[in-house]
Amino acid sequence: MKMRTLWVAALVLLLALMLASCGGGGQGGGGGSQTTAGKEATTAHTHNKTTTAHKKAPPADVMSYSNLSRNHTKEPVDYPQSPPVGGPHNPIWQNCGFYSKPVRNEHAVHSMEHGAVWITYSPDLPKDQVAKIKSLTQKSYVLASPYPGLPAPVVASAWGKQLRLKSTNGPRLEQFVSTYSQGPQNPEPGAPCTGGVGSPE
Repeated sequence: MKMRTLWVAALVLLLALMLASCGGGGQGGGGGSQTTAGKEATTAHTHNKTTTAHKKAPPADVMSYSNLSRNHTKEPVDYPQSPPVGGPHNPIWQNCGFYSKPVRNEHAVHSMEHGAVWITYSPDLPKDQVAKIKSLTQKSYVLASPYPGLPAPVVASAWGKQLRLKSTNGPRLEQFVSTYSQGPQNPEPGAPCTGGVGSPE
């Protein structure tokens, strides 16, 4: 009788140990799921990085300029590029946003020093393309204005960078904005693009 009781007790103990072991395995399985989820999150995070990097990739045919003066002047400046991509500029920057009338080069150059992209467009650009440019100025650090005598219907400029386009069709204008608005070429990251001169529409 005592032997049978011992066997039953041993069996109950063994069963209890097995159940505990299975529970631990279940938790381990849960841990495995968490690890997988962690891997998925890491993969998603890596993918997001890749996507962001892809968005930041510059478009083809961007021209680069270096050794640009950052001196302040209240005098008109004769810039070597039209529109300019940097150089001496007015102490007051142009407020970012959309303008239907030309703005002064010297103010716009100061905005580019602060990290703005300046989109200039031919005054006779079709209205639907002008509307697309205007929509891009909803992003911070984008300035747009008409510019008589442009070398192309649309020219996007940032400090030391410029892209000439036949139209706003295609992804290149948006790629330029994504890459160079507050981009790595920016001499004064975080400097304001508001509180200067001009009232954007």
